[in-house]
Amino acid sequence: MSSTVVLPSAGPVATSVAADGPTRVRVARSLLEHGSSTAAELAERLHLTPAAVRRHLEHLVDDGAVESRAARPRGPRGRGRPAREFALTGAGREAFDQAYDDLAASALRFLSATAGEEAVAEFARARVAAWEDRYQAELDAAAPHDRADVLAQALTREGYAATVRSAPSGDQLCQHHCPVAHVAAEFPQLCEAETQAFARLLGSHVQRLATIGHGDGVCTTHVPAAHVPAAQGPGVAGPAKPSTDLQHPTGTTRQTRRNIS
Repeated sequence: MSSTVVLPSAGPVATSVAADGPTRVRVARSLLEHGSSTAAELAERLHLTPAAVRRHLEHLVDDGAVESRAARPRGPRGRGRPAREFALTGAGREAFDQAYDDLAASALRFLSATAGEEAVAEFARARVAAWEDRYQAELDAAAPHDRADVLAQALTREGYAATVRSAPSGDQLCQHHCPVAHVAAEFPQLCEAETQAFARLLGSHVQRLATIGHGDGVCTTHVPAAHVPAAQGPGVAGPAKPSTDLQHPTGTTRQTRRNIS
């Protein structure tokens, strides 16, 4: 799936994101793909001056596309004002491509009413089967400890802006964008089918901790460490303890991810 941003033609948030050419879109997309960031981190990532980044962030905050909050401590605190970090709001996420949501939701409502909930679940399984088939060989060829990273790359190509964070008992697969979030909010079968596909691709049980469709900031899936046996077999289960801060899944972002962009 192309990473090109498609913005609605109306609405103050979409106008704010689209204003001032591609630079503001780059700032917003960087927040979408990497999560909460300081102005300095954005400037380094986008090869812009901090002053230029702050100018765009001020406009995005004023228009409700981005929110500002105190940055989480990441080491010894120096002198001066505490750093601020920025994150997309729900409205900011909606400024990115959510095309055909209403049509898809209407179609699934009709399917549910005429053929039942199992038909919706079958549709959800068929939907993920296409990209599951495309990436099965790629996941099979990867070493067990690399599979979460390889899956994140595949999901990013599908438009999910995925990353992997290390956690004490394994990894957390984080999807910072969901192209079908609005539909999934009404039809969680889409999320359930996706999670089951993750388990099959990774060869391990996994546990979904949070979803954007449920109102969380990031879709977060716990993947046990490669040496942990799948006690309940591949599927949607496991003993992992959910993160207490779903906007900031526990652990640190893997530094060895390859070409996740």
